[in-house]
Amino acid sequence: QVQLVESGGGLVQAGGSLRLSCAATGRTGSTYAMAWFRQAPGKEREFVAQIRWSGGSTVYADSVKGRFTISRDNAKNTMYLQLNTLKLEDTAVYYCAAQQLGTSRYGYWGQGTQVTVSS
Repeated sequence: QVQLVESGGGLVQAGGSLRLSCAATGRTGSTYAMAWFRQAPGKEREFVAQIRWSGGSTVYADSVKGRFTISRDNAKNTMYLQLNTLKLEDTAVYYCAAQQLGTSRYGYWGQGTQVTVSS
């Protein structure tokens, strides 16, 4: 089992920045990748960014490329998402997720943290 806890969300003006954190506990030694997803009101959950736990390769959704940066600290079992140049459409609940070795999906999810961008 892996437990994920997000933090760092809040209210920010358009153009501003936030940094989200996702702390993982439990069987973190079997982590293959971690990712951020988000869900805006009335919309489906969408992929934001992914990072491989070993090697650190990253993938981003087109909508956040050049503005968001995903990173991780293996020693702390923590993943981050730096959100810069925030737009109104970035408002959503942001979730972190973990994919374990030998699996093909994200099997563990955090409870989410709200990011609200105001004009």
